[in-house]
Amino acid sequence: MVQDVSFSVCNNNGEAVRVGAWRYSGDASGPNVHLQAGVHADEIAGMLVLHLLMQRLHTAHAQGRLKGQVTVVPQANPLGIGQFRQGRILGRYHDATGQNFNRGFDQSAAMQRTSTNVQQWQKKLVQLAATADVMLDLHTDDEALPYLYVHRSFWPRGRALAAAMKMHVAIIWDEGGDGSFEETIIAPWLREGVTEHRMAATLELRGQGDVNDHFAESDAEGLYNWLCGCGVIDEQKPCADWPVEAVEMGHMETILAPQPGVLVFEKELGDFVEQGQRFARILRTPGDPSSEVVLHAEQAGRLVTRYRDRLIAQGMGVAKFTGSRVSRNWSGGLLDPN
Repeated sequence: MVQDVSFSVCNNNGEAVRVGAWRYSGDASGPNVHLQAGVHADEIAGMLVLHLLMQRLHTAHAQGRLKGQVTVVPQANPLGIGQFRQGRILGRYHDATGQNFNRGFDQSAAMQRTSTNVQQWQKKLVQLAATADVMLDLHTDDEALPYLYVHRSFWPRGRALAAAMKMHVAIIWDEGGDGSFEETIIAPWLREGVTEHRMAATLELRGQGDVNDHFAESDAEGLYNWLCGCGVIDEQKPCADWPVEAVEMGHMETILAPQPGVLVFEKELGDFVEQGQRFARILRTPGDPSSEVVLHAEQAGRLVTRYRDRLIAQGMGVAKFTGSRVSRNWSGGLLDPN
């Protein structure tokens, strides 16, 4: 059975907006899976990936090969998707309150009565995923290699997922505290010690400009093959052979802009740099050579993410690198606290 499990919430004008969601039910012999994209509404790549994956799920369901239950929410955030300002979508934060859409899910889920439209939306989305054994949240970085963000409880089992998705890096985390969707879903699993046959991860599908059929078809195929390997779909698929670098979250190096200005990268995504090697520069005042600041790598590692725009404000994250030791700037908590 394919069931429409969509729900509605109110936008800032009090009008009802719909969150489209579909549930594919098999013979109940496989896991219960929740897949979603676009919690940050300006991160588009996962929406196309799930759109394509749903076509594969329709076929598997029609052929009687679906063993588990799969709920798909291809565009999870109708509040953010409608926030256009000066020709750009502002989908990371709620425009009216400044709240990051992927923060505070835990508090909203615990409320008897929600008091804001963001809380109402968050509570309903958590309820939709609450019974899942597997939860994958699809996101997109600024400019980035594809990478996995996964709690230690699901590693090294998560390596198969990263390999299926041809992800170069898996970032392993232990503590959160921000109430992200992933953290909220796995919190009861961790409390009850029932993580062995479960999986949750955030998938960062490259950069926000990487929305095309080539990438989306590859990602949809990777997800489908991985679901087959998990016993969700009765179909034999070969295990992916792909090198995945596992990095402790505290070893990731985030380089911040020491000044505003024109940002010029001298290294490409995936490039390896040695400690102290230059990788970018920021020109504060074009025409004044003395205003140029060169940025150097804190330690040896691979360039994983880059700031998308080429005019950067002071204090913004320029780039992230893998590392082999704890970053001197690491103080615990989140990779991206904002």
